[in-house]
Amino acid sequence: MSRVTEIRYVGYGVKEFDAEKTFYADVWGLEPVGEDASQAWFKAQGHDEHHVVQLRRADENRVDVIALAADSRADVDGLRAKVEAAGCRIASEPAELTSPGGGYGFRFFSPDGLLFEISSDVARGSKRDIAHWDGVPVKISHIVLHSPNHQDAVKFFTDVLGMKVSDWLGDFMCFLRCNSAHHRIAILPGPPCLNHVAYDMLGVDDMMRGIHRLKVKGMDIGWGPGRHTAGNNTFSYFVTPGGFTVEYTSELEEVDFETHEHKVHVPAPMVMDQWGIGTGGPQTLPHPHANPGLFQTVEA
Repeated sequence: MSRVTEIRYVGYGVKEFDAEKTFYADVWGLEPVGEDASQAWFKAQGHDEHHVVQLRRADENRVDVIALAADSRADVDGLRAKVEAAGCRIASEPAELTSPGGGYGFRFFSPDGLLFEISSDVARGSKRDIAHWDGVPVKISHIVLHSPNHQDAVKFFTDVLGMKVSDWLGDFMCFLRCNSAHHRIAILPGPPCLNHVAYDMLGVDDMMRGIHRLKVKGMDIGWGPGRHTAGNNTFSYFVTPGGFTVEYTSELEEVDFETHEHKVHVPAPMVMDQWGIGTGGPQTLPHPHANPGLFQTVEA
């Protein structure tokens, strides 16, 4: 069965283009891999995904596209058929991609209006072995989204894109896997938008070293450090100059994609943060609002 198997990148439109570029390259710890007058691309140093962030000069801050991976061109074509059968609007048909890294893919709007891309055969980039205490991201870990119809959104990601449910937090937050990572996508109620993008760190020490670097650079932590229950991963949340929430995380649970059985965690302070020592909280992070780019295409 055709399904998505990984996250590739997130594309943003940003008003403060130069400030956002500086943040990702000099503060967050990504590596620039290309730029023109209106766009810039950044990769995570510890993984060979061509890029994990795409920035575009824009008149408003918005999420342009969320890019996911499939294993083959046949899977891309199969997913295109499933997406259309689910009633989604196709934004671009499967074709050779002209964006950096190339590949073969298509774009569509989710039922909530967020633009997604699914691709295969993207060129691999360079990578290096991240050393203990480097304190830079290895790769994207997961993405959390809001949906006004979150139960239906869960069904879309499972029935159409082939993900599986790993855990629930109460009846309002669902954690979905597309490989052995406990979750690559999680969904919360709310207006259709991105909640945050999380980046894997080598371990707890490297997460803490990353927090130190951000502190030295004048970035206040929004929530953390702590450890969630669902997925058992550590966390620390920050906000980019453009107002997007990003997370350093580590030690996300590995599960068997086919056989893992989900649990329902009862919401409580020590469930949200098993350590219970972190500063701030979800209330200190940007309040979700509908993404300005709903049902709007951008150039691939």
